Amino acid sequence: MKIELENNINNNLEKNIKNDVTEESQNKFLESTLGKTINTGVDLGLKLVMPDVVEDQIIEIKNIMLNSGLKEGINYAIKSAIDLGKSSLGIITGKFENLSQVHTAVKKGGIIDTLSDVINNVIEQASKNNLMKKGTAKLIKKGKNVILDTVSSNIEDKFLGEVNSLEKVSKYVENWNKYYNAKNLDGMEKEYKKIKQQIENITPLESTINEAKKIENMHCLIKNKGIDYELSAEEKELINKLV
Repeated sequence: MKIELENNINNNLEKNIKNDVTEESQNKFLESTLGKTINTGVDLGLKLVMPDVVEDQIIEIKNIMLNSGLKEGINYAIKSAIDLGKSSLGIITGKFENLSQVHTAVKKGGIIDTLSDVINNVIEQASKNNLMKKGTAKLIKKGKNVILDTVSSNIEDKFLGEVNSLEKVSKYVENWNKYYNAKNLDGMEKEYKKIKQQIENITPLESTINEAKKIENMHCLIKNKGIDYELSAEEKELINKLV
């Protein structure tokens, strides 16, 4: 009977919120989001360093840098920062447990220092291969700190956004529970959609994902039972088990 109930619940879950919180999934998320954040910071920094250069030329210069190793350099800077940061924090499991660890690891990992070396190497490579004018290369080197400051500011904004998203998820979970106790499906549906949206903006963390999965499991089960809010103790136990 219990196995049948478990299969029934499992087969009827939406599974929109992925719960594979692994070292690989966390690193993949950070490499993707930090990569975009750094790229945007470099774009903004180049515009500040070369305010009189038109947009098309900025794009061309950025493409030259990408083809001269910037993309690979950014990926290396992120990966090495994560690895060094984890080591400095003594994280031996490979997985971050909270956002504070994530943010501290990236800062302690020396991502800006590594990126500084990357930019130097990229400009040198582009100049060596006659892909970039000497005047442009000199201007970027001179304004490198402006670019790095912009990237650093972008990373801080990204982390602040994650904290805000985490706070929102906690609030939406609280709201969902209130609507559940009031047997208000419309309210539950509204908060559930907000949870799904915000969870995509946060580094996968076991505690956050598990809490969101519990809400998803309960939400789907209630709907699939024909809007039945009365869940048995066994159903609640299985819902937690399936997180």
